[in-house]
Amino acid sequence: MEGVARFRSTVVDCPDPKALGSFYSRLLGWPITVEEDGWVVVSDGGSPDRLAFQLVRDYRPPTWPEGERPQQLHLDVQVDDLDEAEKRVLELGATKAAVQPSEDGGASGSSSTRPDTRSA
Repeated sequence: MEGVARFRSTVVDCPDPKALGSFYSRLLGWPITVEEDGWVVVSDGGSPDRLAFQLVRDYRPPTWPEGERPQQLHLDVQVDDLDEAEKRVLELGATKAAVQPSEDGGASGSSSTRPDTRSA
């Protein structure tokens, strides 16, 4: 099916695009391809594999899984070794979420919050 438009980017609001772009660059192994005032893009060079981060001065992080500010966006990623990946993402600055949802009710995944969501 042909669409009206082509997907270009997923854009994430955040208080520090450079820091969050750097986090996702290291997480995904994608280089930072654009870095401007208040705007950072990481990409593997393909389409639509591109994440952009834009400055929001009054950014208020979600209080997920409950609270007045629900989850705003999340990214599902896959890894080959869950324990090793969890260790590495925590070293990058993420925080392990208290709630660990799973599609199958088992230990098929681990939820972490990005570095800029620590304070509510």
